[in-house]
Amino acid sequence: MIEFIAGIRVPDSAMARAATQLIRDTEDDLLYNHSRRVFFWGALTGERKALKYDPELLYIGAMFHDMGLTEAHSSPDLRFEVDGANAARDFLRSYSVPQQDIEDVWAAIALHTTPGIPEHMRPTIALVTAGVEMDVLGIAYHDFTHEQRDHVCAHHPRETNFKENIIDHFARGIIKKPLTTFGNVKADVLALKDMNYVRQNFCSIILASAWPS
Repeated sequence: MIEFIAGIRVPDSAMARAATQLIRDTEDDLLYNHSRRVFFWGALTGERKALKYDPELLYIGAMFHDMGLTEAHSSPDLRFEVDGANAARDFLRSYSVPQQDIEDVWAAIALHTTPGIPEHMRPTIALVTAGVEMDVLGIAYHDFTHEQRDHVCAHHPRETNFKENIIDHFARGIIKKPLTTFGNVKADVLALKDMNYVRQNFCSIILASAWPS
């Protein structure tokens, strides 16, 4: 049965269904519901801005964007965003998706915590970040109607204390590889959650480099 939420049709191809099942089996309820909401906020943003986007690619990007936080897909030394992007790339390759589409989904996930860049890129990339920013940061919150917000959250609830709990999920996913937070917003997570965390300083790295001047 085709599913519509807030007027957005949920992709129902074999690939989309397989992605849904994989994420459902891998992520807990908080991350699963968050990822589904990211898709709807991204799609609604695309509709509002009259962007020509591929709903299926947007769906894969949204659903996989936090897979790098899970133990099953976390590497010892890569940014969690790259881990998630790699997982999505491997999944898409198994369905013979065109290379440029794979690269767009990869970039959408890899860049979703790097504000100021994705919005200028192709729709799949821009809209995944737009969805994430709406759900986590509340960016453009008032650009969505009450009905849209209520309908999405009725199907995929924001659990009690979601704000604190999503930060905790971020921290658990990256605390063992703090160097991967250099230059991205997740440094703020460890600064809040890890008393032993020492933030790297860009200028200090320059001044301490092997160059004589």
